[in-house]
Amino acid sequence: MSEPIKIDIWSDIACPWCYIGKRHLEEGITSLGDDAPDVEITYHSFELAPDTPIDFEGSEVDFLAKHKGLPAERVHEMLDHVTGVAANAGLDYHFDTLQHTKTLKAHELLHFAKQLGRQLELSERLFRAYFTEGRHVGRVDELVELATEVGLDADEAREALESSRFAGAVQADIAQAQAYGINGVPFFVIDGKYGVSGAQPSEVFAQAITQVAGEKAA
Repeated sequence: MSEPIKIDIWSDIACPWCYIGKRHLEEGITSLGDDAPDVEITYHSFELAPDTPIDFEGSEVDFLAKHKGLPAERVHEMLDHVTGVAANAGLDYHFDTLQHTKTLKAHELLHFAKQLGRQLELSERLFRAYFTEGRHVGRVDELVELATEVGLDADEAREALESSRFAGAVQADIAQAQAYGINGVPFFVIDGKYGVSGAQPSEVFAQAITQVAGEKAA
């Protein structure tokens, strides 16, 4: 048995392109069919807007207009565009009900889930909660509830969040991103040697994985 191909993904739960990139990667792997090599996916923390308050007052349009210094009309156009791209990837985005928040605690919970082999399930659950269901992923109570939905223990999840036990792991991921020169997400590192930036089409991921698999076999 050969070692699985490691795919390290830097992303943020509040990043719409990260969820789309996740789907494109999954589609790329699926498209390889029986020829698909074993892959081992790990998510790493990246905060797009670390200065965001937990309870942001206002809509996603308000946040982006202020954060990016753009007129509201332009922000609406951007959100309409990304909603359409998401729909093509099978994702249902609702920016009108989205609750913008600081994602630090969500990242801490992902590290907790990683220890227990539930990181991939939690990542999917958090993205859907944020972009589709309008859930508040910055609050501990809400995060604990989402954790239980993927099979994690509520008391253990709460302790991990309230103690900030994984805060150091989050900062280590962010420092590694800086060391790699990553200044935007999603960013995929395939087998430690190839970087794929952005929510590339599924064919790009399939090609990269096939290339790495061939190199490993050789």
